[in-house]
Order: sequence, then C-alpha cells, then structure tokens
Amino acid sequence: MPEGSYRFSLGSLWCTVLSDGYYAYPPSWFFPNAEPAVLAEALERRRLPQEHILSPYTCLLIETGRHVVLVDTGAGSRSPTAGAIEARLEVAGIRPRNVDAVVLTHAHPDHVGGAVDARGRPLFPNAAHFIAEVEREFWSAPRRNLAGMRVPEGRKKFMEDCARRCLEPLRHQLEPVEREMEILPGVRVLPAPGHTPGHLALLLDSGGRQLLNLGDAAVHPLHLEHPEWENGFDLAPEQAVATRRALLERAVADQMHVMAFHFPFPSVGRVEQRNGGWEWLPGL
Repeated sequence: MPEGSYRFSLGSLWCTVLSDGYYAYPPSWFFPNAEPAVLAEALERRRLPQEHILSPYTCLLIETGRHVVLVDTGAGSRSPTAGAIEARLEVAGIRPRNVDAVVLTHAHPDHVGGAVDARGRPLFPNAAHFIAEVEREFWSAPRRNLAGMRVPEGRKKFMEDCARRCLEPLRHQLEPVEREMEILPGVRVLPAPGHTPGHLALLLDSGGRQLLNLGDAAVHPLHLEHPEWENGFDLAPEQAVATRRALLERAVADQMHVMAFHFPFPSVGRVEQRNGGWEWLPGL
C-alpha cells in the first residue's frame, strides 16, 4: 500500500487506515478551556507548533471476507488536501460500488463530505449508510442550536450546509442506529454522544482482539493526557468529556487497541492510565 495507507489484521478482519489529508486548526478551537500557559508547555514538550494544530483525517476500511465496510468518508472535495479516499480504495482493490456498508460516526464535513461526489450523488451506491437516528434528525431539522460549539459562526454555517448537502442525497440509503448494535459480525456501533447528539464509536471484535474507534470523542492525544480539556467542536462539552472518559476506561479495562480519526497517522495504538488521565501509545 502507498504512503497514507496502513494495513493490519484483527483476528479474521483486515483493516486499512486510509489518510484523507489534514487541516490546520487554531489551538483555541481544539482546546478552548485549556489554560494557555499549560497548553503552550504541553505543545512545546511534544515539539509541536504553537500557532496551529495540524490534524490528520483518517478513515478505516474493514474487510470481513464477505463484506466491505468504510468508517467515515473523509472531507471529499471540501478540503485542499482531502478527497483521497476514493483513490486509496482503488489502490486497495476496492471500488466504491464494492462497499457494502458505510458507518458515519457523525455528520461533520470531514466525516461525511466524501459520501457524495462532486455532483452531489452518493459515491457508494450499493452501501447501507449507518448513522444515529438522532444525528440525522438534528442536521435535517429546519433549525438547530449550535451555541455549545466554540468555533466561529462561519464555521458553524459551513458545517450545517455540508451536513444537509450530503445527507439529503443519501436519504434512501440511511440505516438508523438507535442503540448499541452489531451491524455485521464483529462490527458493533456504540452511542458516544456529546461531540454531536448522535456521535458514534465503533468496536471491532475478532479472534480475541478488539479495536475501539473513538471517532471524534478525542481529537488529539492531549485530550487523553488532560481529559478535562474540551474540544471547541463539541456541541455538549460536559457530555463529550464524560463520554471520552467512559470509552477510555472501557478500552483500558478490556485491553483494546484504539483508533481516533484525528490522531497522528496511522491513528492506531493503545492507551494507558497515567496521572489522572491517559497516555497515548502509538502502534499495534
């Protein structure tokens, strides 16, 4: 596989992490309640720039032997460095029509933007698209309250427009999720609200090994080290922090591998409890 793709096995499942580029965010968008001096020291310790957070977009391809599942679709044409998922799938021998299921962890542009093509048609015509019913209802409503998000109003408007533009063409392919459920053998979706009303996590379980995909329950390893630090894109920050803690506690208790959409590529590793929080240990 080319750079930007990372393939590994989990029991009988074959998984491939697919890079869809990256975006540079102001630190205040990712850590709005962090003490500036503490945040600056944490970034310096990690030798990261102070002026922006370079955030990868990483989707997950799952091949079960009978089914092909894509978890999130990237940003499509809505980012200058994104839109690579279709090409990476083709290199892996997967064409869009071969995808049986798409899991949309939530309807933010970097997760749902690649679900439709440049003409607004479904990119994966034969796939059931799993999304939380409350998520679909929220973004499809005539009006929605985004006051809990601490990002500029223009960014909120962009997110609303993208969600409507992408979900509407998929209306006949959407499969509503209302609770924790196994959508295919070894592939389970978990309600993980807070980031959005219907944000989902994903649990893979095969051959005695498990991988927990956090989606955007944490968008940077510093959210593990400082679990009280909120994310400006969280619609319900307190609920999002509680969800993050619950997912990480579950991952540690069951010795799971972990993946997060915005963590440094290839975005998979483990977590260990450390000093009241957790430490990110990249790699399998």
